[in-house]
Amino acid sequence: MEFRDLLKWDDLSLLENGVDKDLQAGDTCVRRPTTPWVASCSNDPSFRFAGNVFSTRGAIARSLNVEIGSLGEAVLKGMEERIEPEETGVPNYYGKADIEEIPIPRYFKGDGGSYITSGIVHTGIDGERNLSFHRMMYIGGGRFAVRVVPRHLKHMLNTALSRGEELKAVVSMGCGAASLIAASCSLPYGVDEMKVASALHLDATGERMKCFSPNGGGLLSPLGTEIVICGAFTGETAPEGPFVDITSTYDRSGMDPGEPIFRVDRVLAREDPIVHVLLPGGREHYLLMGLPKEPSILQSVRKVVPHVKGVRLTEGGCGWLHCVVSIRKQKEGDGKNAIMAAFTGHPSMKRVVVVDEDVDIFDDNIVEWALATRFQAHRDLMIVENARGSTLDPSANEDGTTSKMGMDATAPIGDMEPFRRVS
Repeated sequence: MEFRDLLKWDDLSLLENGVDKDLQAGDTCVRRPTTPWVASCSNDPSFRFAGNVFSTRGAIARSLNVEIGSLGEAVLKGMEERIEPEETGVPNYYGKADIEEIPIPRYFKGDGGSYITSGIVHTGIDGERNLSFHRMMYIGGGRFAVRVVPRHLKHMLNTALSRGEELKAVVSMGCGAASLIAASCSLPYGVDEMKVASALHLDATGERMKCFSPNGGGLLSPLGTEIVICGAFTGETAPEGPFVDITSTYDRSGMDPGEPIFRVDRVLAREDPIVHVLLPGGREHYLLMGLPKEPSILQSVRKVVPHVKGVRLTEGGCGWLHCVVSIRKQKEGDGKNAIMAAFTGHPSMKRVVVVDEDVDIFDDNIVEWALATRFQAHRDLMIVENARGSTLDPSANEDGTTSKMGMDATAPIGDMEPFRRVS
């Protein structure tokens, strides 16, 4: 399903007035956090903005043609049963554009600049390919400062630079859910996440995902992408930030000594192009960044507790730091084992709540009810000090370590009657 197909859904809000790229686009997302919207760009009416498109699990589930409760299983299946996308030629509905013409939003007053937040980067070296999310701050002159953390893109870039080479890349803005979810998956080096996107697309539509190579060399963009930017990482760096990250606090880690520069060589845009406005620290950010981590938690917990009903990274925990896991206990102690395994599956987390399978993990009130009626701190609370946490957590220690808390809110095995919720 192409990005613009999602804008035909009945729950979309069509805004009559144009929206300005500077602050107003972000503010529109803030004021209607789970309502998808589309509006013309007041800076250039030839472009449209669309925001909060994937701001609910229901929207992502509908895009992938699965039930909400099966999202984790669907993503896990895509990660495990990867399939090569079908490559096609560049469609004739793309035309050349100038990067200076693209209305790139500035979301908050304290931002370091205008940011592409919805772009997925496809790059490769030595026959290996990688698809990943990266925030991109426009610094003028057809150049972006791109936040690149020490993972696969960083390794590819260092390899290219060690040879005195640039690293070519294709940035795709305005993609379907399959591509966006795949770009956030954590897979071994050398596994092309574009194959995960193709597998998710196949399960949703019955067809492999179609992609095209806008600049040759095997670097791909999903067919139907709204805006495609071709270019290269040059080896230069520039300060990047401040940027509001997933915790809704400013991240300044890209400012000193700076981040890699991406030079724009070519831009393709569809007719009537749509800029995907992805609000930093918003619901869409939570889901697209956090939801692909839930299968990793699911896998890890299943190694110690066979029956895991569900995993959810919560909105209150920024879709990243807090998690709820529901299990069917077979032995006493399974709850605590599940806690330790969940932290292994997603080391950035700092709080895990484990509940029985009768507890709806998508209802915060019911999860808190389980804590109120099935949890005793003196026996069910686990605290781990000085563990590696998330660099995005402003409360972490200076060395990046944190304290982690696990809460076993499962009832004792045996007589469930005293713990049953009557409704």
